[in-house]
Amino acid sequence: MILRNMTSFVRWTTVCAFLALATSVSGQSLHDGKLSASDTAVGRTLEAPVNTRPVSQKFWWNDDWYDQGALAVPVNHKVTERDVAYDNPKDGTEVPAVMFRPKTKGQFPAVLFQHGRRGLDEFVKGLARRVAARGFVVLAPDVYSARFIDIRPIEHLPETEGDVEAGINFLLKQPDVSTSRICFFSHTRGGYYTLRVATVMKRQDQDVACYVSFYPHWQDPNLGEPMQVYRYALEADKLKIPTMLFIGEYDQYQRRRSLETAVQSMKTAGRDVTLITYPGVGRGFDFRPPNVRTFADDLASKDASMRSAAFMRKHLNAWKK
Repeated sequence: MILRNMTSFVRWTTVCAFLALATSVSGQSLHDGKLSASDTAVGRTLEAPVNTRPVSQKFWWNDDWYDQGALAVPVNHKVTERDVAYDNPKDGTEVPAVMFRPKTKGQFPAVLFQHGRRGLDEFVKGLARRVAARGFVVLAPDVYSARFIDIRPIEHLPETEGDVEAGINFLLKQPDVSTSRICFFSHTRGGYYTLRVATVMKRQDQDVACYVSFYPHWQDPNLGEPMQVYRYALEADKLKIPTMLFIGEYDQYQRRRSLETAVQSMKTAGRDVTLITYPGVGRGFDFRPPNVRTFADDLASKDASMRSAAFMRKHLNAWKK
């Protein structure tokens, strides 16, 4: 009996060692000089992920694609951009911004893009540019430059929320804007700015049609660690406009936890909110540079671009001038 158990144990440890080796090899690439058949990152080594929800709950499902092979055709525009500025009437601060719009003549729906803790650098401008390429006029305020705040600040300056809010009035006055409301589009800490403006400043009641954000920081950055990990900004419970959120499966634990908890609360209250979690990607999938970018990053970015554009267009169509 002892010998039989020992033999089984040896066999099991051998299998485990083989699986561990297979897992370690699967993540290697040709660039580090080691053998790898795949040019993309390998996900789960033993099985493919499955989703057993009823088809009626799979928001991404498309019969035309699955049965007929038809793919949605994206809207593509070449984009122009120009530097602009507007004043925050609360304290007279001048807020520099970049205005993105299609080169095509005419009017387009309005979107305010709010940068996050990284600031409005060239990588982040790419997010606003991609929205404009889908057929929107996009205003991207630079609230850090307006307040002489260094990039990646730890503290949150509440006055910057007013800088974001003032951008709504400026954007809606533009002659090439076709809607009487805007949609918010943001990422990281920009998601907190726009959340505050929509709810506390009550702009969702009259000027904002929808809210879109990539892995937003839905908590006051000035609060302590327990609040960052175990709580979310209660302003989320006041968000009544249609909301679409995107996050990666491997995003930071504390960011996923607070966001998922907030969304669960919103859904319980009957809010129109969708949280899309992309498998195999982490934080910053939408603007990671080419030297570290993965195939999964691109798939997630392109899908999020298409879905967010369709979402915003749907909700802005009701507010055409």
